[in-house]
Amino acid sequence: MNQHKIVTLTASPAVDKSTKFAGLVAEQKIRCDAPQYDAGGGGINVSKAINRLGGNSLAVFTAGGASGDMLQELIKHEGIDCHIVKTASETRENFIAVDTNTNAQYRFGMPAPMVTEAETAALLKAIEALKPDYLVASGSLPAGVDNDFYEKVAAIAKKTNSRLVADTSGIPLEKAIEEGVYLLKPNLSELARLVKTDKLEINEVDDAATEIIAKGKCEIVVVSLGPQGAILVTADTCRHVPAPSVQKRSTVGAGDSMVGGMVWALSEGKSVIEMLLWGVACGSAATMNDGTQLFKKEDANKLYNWLVTYEKKYQTRHH
Repeated sequence: MNQHKIVTLTASPAVDKSTKFAGLVAEQKIRCDAPQYDAGGGGINVSKAINRLGGNSLAVFTAGGASGDMLQELIKHEGIDCHIVKTASETRENFIAVDTNTNAQYRFGMPAPMVTEAETAALLKAIEALKPDYLVASGSLPAGVDNDFYEKVAAIAKKTNSRLVADTSGIPLEKAIEEGVYLLKPNLSELARLVKTDKLEINEVDDAATEIIAKGKCEIVVVSLGPQGAILVTADTCRHVPAPSVQKRSTVGAGDSMVGGMVWALSEGKSVIEMLLWGVACGSAATMNDGTQLFKKEDANKLYNWLVTYEKKYQTRHH
């Protein structure tokens, strides 16, 4: 395998099918626009985001059946290198529909198919052989994969000196953190669960994230706040960056776009503040597009430049 600086891992990918319609009426046939197909799943979306920014990554994922073949073609069409672990089960499809009368978005996620023990072992073997600088483990786990999967991924990252970026939730995330990761991107509720509390306010994020970092479980925490932007916490930094005001069309892939922007920035040797600005810019830019298209590079560049101006004003005020 070729050496890639960034490897993304998607245990539960999907083919995302999106369309538009005018008016949702029960019991009636709904006329829809021609569907659009996109390769989906956490790590795959991260690879797509990195690719949009001119970066390069290797997407490692499972694929099976006719929909798995379509997934591979969609990724290759994007110009993304991939390493595929073939599965006996058919790759899932998700369905996203937007009502043009209300701009309401309906997202239907199908259950992830079974992945066998041997197929899971092949995923772990692949990432161990690759030894990337940055390893992004993103998305939920499919049926048949134990909750300690990301913990095993974290152990491999430690062994191969790869910086693990974890973007998942629940018990799989908790287990990964026990082993130790480089960067976490939880939302407020996920961060609250990690520090064993029911709810967190924005002014409590710093202490909660610092608690995780102080235990040596990770180096960087970026808490995504949706339309309110994100908060970066390291051992010696705490910064809130607001999201630029944009016209929202779809939130699908916004979190993955944010991770992609951050990992690309890190791989380019940028500072953690620049990393945060790129993450917020890409995440916000993704909401400007319909369906599952992620973001356009020109939108991300424009929003990043706006955030740089904001950051300069912030620095002027605080020095």
